[in-house]
Amino acid sequence: MRIIPRKIERAFLKYPDWKMLYGRRKTGKTFLVEHFLDYDEFFFVNKDSTVHDRLSNDKMTYQEFMRLFPRLVKEKRRIVIDEFHRLPEGFLDLLHTYSTEQDSQVILVTSTMWLAQRLLSMRESPLLGIAFLVKIGLIDEREILVELSKEVKRKELIEASTYLREPMLVPAYKPPLRDFLTGFFSSSGSFVSELVGETFSEEGHELTRVYLGIMMEVANGKGTSTELSSALFSRGLLKKDNPGTLQKYLTILTKMGILRKFLVQGKRRKKFVYRHASPLLDLHFYLEAKYAYTELETSVEFIRRAVDYKLPRHVEDFIADLLAKAYGLRRVSVELPQLELDIALQGFKRLELVGEVKWKDRVKREEVRKIEEKLSRFDCRRVLIVPSEDVLEREPEGIEVLTPRDLLEIAKESLKKTLNMEHL
Repeated sequence: MRIIPRKIERAFLKYPDWKMLYGRRKTGKTFLVEHFLDYDEFFFVNKDSTVHDRLSNDKMTYQEFMRLFPRLVKEKRRIVIDEFHRLPEGFLDLLHTYSTEQDSQVILVTSTMWLAQRLLSMRESPLLGIAFLVKIGLIDEREILVELSKEVKRKELIEASTYLREPMLVPAYKPPLRDFLTGFFSSSGSFVSELVGETFSEEGHELTRVYLGIMMEVANGKGTSTELSSALFSRGLLKKDNPGTLQKYLTILTKMGILRKFLVQGKRRKKFVYRHASPLLDLHFYLEAKYAYTELETSVEFIRRAVDYKLPRHVEDFIADLLAKAYGLRRVSVELPQLELDIALQGFKRLELVGEVKWKDRVKREEVRKIEEKLSRFDCRRVLIVPSEDVLEREPEGIEVLTPRDLLEIAKESLKKTLNMEHL
């Protein structure tokens, strides 16, 4: 079985304090606890607030669990409570009451992002100061790249790493990635729809047509609130074409971990561009927008065409995020007349790195010249990322060429520094 050890997250979990793991559904939180942490008791809270003891397979009521929990804490048992947010609010007060017990260890796990942040932002929240917070999101770009390099190389390594950041894809993956993705969406598209529905349910929100519309339009290339407002108004999902009315939806989708936003660099007023955090969800909603593929019979050829169209754009995002983490920079979006950058990374005050990604089999001389022209406008490090140097008809001048081998070395070096390890 293929397992990604999640070394970065585990580094935060090695301390004996109380912890709270939170993140979107299917990001591997329970798997991480089960396989990499020590515990004496493991409880799972059902949707009806009954509690399942996963070690003894017993089931108990909330009241029975409330009587049991203090005794376990006093006995210094290492206790895991999965989906703890489903318990009544009184349980938070109980946690706070027993948080002062010396040498006790409690690990709280929740599949919510929005609710977890709300719990922590509440005035006089019982959780504040008693649990060390660990966000479990998609697998870190550097770690998935290093781990998968033991199996696949070159172009396939980058493409597979882009999508296998989703932990649920890791065990099933078989190269080539494009065939694997086509087969996955052909057979499991409804599963992704159910995952999104469950995510909204856990967060306490209704999956309305407006939310679905936003997620489809973002996947279809609409990035700003202005573009999204116009698109949703034209579809009859908004009564007025007013970007302001979308802000509450965009805020919730961002806090839920479904969307992410980037600051547009150089604008006087703050402006953001929105994208899907997960390339898997982005591809799913693109297929929904284009083919309604979970409702109508859609040929494998159509799905493969969508995979081939979307994949280079997802690779761009993967590489940009990888370089941002490796060099401690922040991704931004650059808006200049007739100029769009694949990669723009900002330091404290200025752009530190700009780049283009050409994920194709041939980059012609004229295209290289245009890249040189575009990137020469920026006084910072300039890079061009390609699947192999062989695809270039000529070497660019004044631009550093990076290949999958270079990206792997960058990932290894950065991961070592992050983990403070001498060897991987």
